[in-house]
Amino acid sequence: MAGRRGNYKFFQKFCWYVPGVGGMFALLAWLLVGALLGGILTVVLKGSAGQEAAAEYGNLLSYPLMFIPPMIYAMAKSSMLAMDNEGYKLDSNNFKPLGAPLCVLLVMAGTLAMSFWAEYIGTLLPDMPEALKEVMEGLTSGNFILNFITVSLFAPFFEEWLCRGMVLRGLLARTRMKPFWAIIVSALFFALIHMNPWQAVPAFLLGCLFGYVYYKTGSLKLTMLMHFTNNTFALICGHIDSIKEMETWRDVIDGPAYWILMAACIMLTVLVALAFSKVKLMQPEGNMDKVPSIFDSNEV
Repeated sequence: MAGRRGNYKFFQKFCWYVPGVGGMFALLAWLLVGALLGGILTVVLKGSAGQEAAAEYGNLLSYPLMFIPPMIYAMAKSSMLAMDNEGYKLDSNNFKPLGAPLCVLLVMAGTLAMSFWAEYIGTLLPDMPEALKEVMEGLTSGNFILNFITVSLFAPFFEEWLCRGMVLRGLLARTRMKPFWAIIVSALFFALIHMNPWQAVPAFLLGCLFGYVYYKTGSLKLTMLMHFTNNTFALICGHIDSIKEMETWRDVIDGPAYWILMAACIMLTVLVALAFSKVKLMQPEGNMDKVPSIFDSNEV
């Protein structure tokens, strides 16, 4: 009976849909449908409640709506495949020999370290257009509570579900793609859905680290924590008067100290990756726990 109740856990609903490359593009297509619906909702909100309300609540309402179509699609596909096909859990807990507490500390430190040096690479791009800059500032320096819900809670949950839980899990488990390339492709997908190069470049780099951690542990909780750490740190910085106007960390940390900190962050990122390399793989496709078909399980 306990096993039967387990089927109703949220992530369990998607276990049997293990998308390949074609499935990845199908999910992207449904995401675009959701983005269109979210855009329509924002326009309706602007017309009925005014520009100010749309600016304040638009993202809060339209952002999760964007992910509803791909979730419904994936849930329906999983339900159809569950009877006869083996699946893979979206969220596993394979932390040995490191252990969960150490993994938590490592991923938080590694995420902050990589976000620091990834920002420098982003500075090599042309200047961000003013319109996009205003949008980005609105996400980090507007209403803290509303932005926290969207940026720190919704984004890690929905984007990790899609980019690691569905896309990377599928590329690892279903295709013959080598894990290195599966992680790269999923990170490119993660970058693509940010829809501008100024976010896409750091998203790709962080996506590679998130993907490696997922490959080694199968833990969506860890990658959500990493995503939460990155976004919440940016959100907090956007509300600190002394640094919220900065464009890069070089505006705050000048001279040799910046480059020393840069080198330390790169070294810390490498050390975190080396630590996770000690997690032993249960199967070549990664440490996602397998799930039997409903027909083969004891629930039938």
